[in-house]
Amino acid sequence: MNIDKAKKRIAKLVKKGFDGYPLISLEYFGKTSDSATKVVISFVAQENAEPQKQAFSSDTDARKDEAIQSTLVKIIERSDVRTVVEVEGVSK
Repeated sequence: MNIDKAKKRIAKLVKKGFDGYPLISLEYFGKTSDSATKVVISFVAQENAEPQKQAFSSDTDARKDEAIQSTLVKIIERSDVRTVVEVEGVSK
């Protein structure tokens, strides 16, 4: 999948806002705010449930990695979530 297409799909789902559970959260990590070398995707089945987490790493910016972004879209689509949340910026 094209990187722009994947990013647009994710942004569209995030823009919908909270619509209940199950929920997926995306958080990017890096040493600086300019480059995210890791992304953690968390799946929460119901309120107060322990999240299931999976991490993906990249030598370059994970936000611009076509394979990672396509994988995130596939995970979101296959999990039938009602809400997608993305933490803004890059966490350290």
